[in-house]
Amino acid sequence: MFKNYLKITLAVMQRRKFFTFISLFGISITLTILIALTAFYEHMFSGKYPEVNRDRTLFSMMLEERDTLDGGTRRGPMSLYFINSYIKTLKTPEKIGIASSPNTINTYGNGKKMKLFFKYTDPVFWEIMAFEFLEGQPFTQQQIDNNEAVAVINDNTRDDYFGKGVQAVGKTIDIDGQNLRVIGVLRGCPITRVMVAADVYMPYHLQKRDPSSTSFNGPYQAIVLAKNESDMPLIQAEYKDVVSRIPIQQYGDFKPQVIKGNLFPYFESVMESGIMQSDDGSAQKRFYLFATIFALLFMSLPAINLVNINISRILERSSEIGIRKAFGASSKTLVYQFVIENILLTLIGGVIALIVSACFLYWFNNSRLIDYADLTINWTVVTVTILLSLVFGLMSGVFPAWRMSKLPIVEALKG
Repeated sequence: MFKNYLKITLAVMQRRKFFTFISLFGISITLTILIALTAFYEHMFSGKYPEVNRDRTLFSMMLEERDTLDGGTRRGPMSLYFINSYIKTLKTPEKIGIASSPNTINTYGNGKKMKLFFKYTDPVFWEIMAFEFLEGQPFTQQQIDNNEAVAVINDNTRDDYFGKGVQAVGKTIDIDGQNLRVIGVLRGCPITRVMVAADVYMPYHLQKRDPSSTSFNGPYQAIVLAKNESDMPLIQAEYKDVVSRIPIQQYGDFKPQVIKGNLFPYFESVMESGIMQSDDGSAQKRFYLFATIFALLFMSLPAINLVNINISRILERSSEIGIRKAFGASSKTLVYQFVIENILLTLIGGVIALIVSACFLYWFNNSRLIDYADLTINWTVVTVTILLSLVFGLMSGVFPAWRMSKLPIVEALKG
């Protein structure tokens, strides 16, 4: 039966080439946009280089202090003092590293002006992240203790600042008025991986801040590596217990009574940092809900247009419907046929969309709109494409199929 449906579908597509073209064009454009968005989501939130341990890594990006009496709130990254005094006291994690939020600075190298992202880290940061070093090595705790002015840069910065292919280790680079000796060059990663990406990495002791400050607020975020995934809930519970016992600080007129801090997996920590705040880690569920609603709404307009096209296409086949009903074909059989025809059409549109998306992503990765972009068509994206094609096919095919299957035989034979 399915083989017959397939033959009929191919015959109809060849006979009604204009309708076929319009349908495939609308389907493929809609699915191409959704595929590109899926690939970008996967690029941002999957555990790719250098965050190969993301499945067992927790992040603390924000600390919130609330004045529940006067309604004031202070929210932002943390200070070294807070991380060292409270987060690094946790017993369950395997490793705890730090990294500052990326900042930008203008500098001059190789005869041109450059805008660089720089980040302060500690030596544990390099143990958690699996960066590939092309030259040299990361800085160590001993170099921090010796107050050495050193830096690690990525390969793009090396090529732009010193010249393409020039060895950079041992040379100096000017960052924020400091002449830093380059001790390592690594293969970079896209800036969309905000916790780890930078053009220049410096040890935290080079930051121009008062080392004696006991303020909780600062530029740093904590990266906590668990021994295994099963330890992650234990680490979160331990940190919540620590936060609940932190003595409250007062800052002039701002007198908070509540301190809130969480350790979340990467996705939830990004949402919690401002896009979709959540104290209980439910941001991921809400994001998927909104993403599903957006996808359905985005597909609804082309689906409605395709419904109209399908009705016009099926109306031209009213004589065929009448003959088949006269020979005993049931409404159910006709519905199956038209729905399968539409699903096959949308699957073909999905294949076209995959090809177009692959070409677009290849261009995007090589355009340097985002350095080191690595958007790909993988099994996750292919699966999403198939599901979207099926949903799109059902959305645009069920109503026309049901409507035309109810057409009386006499009216259908009249055309």
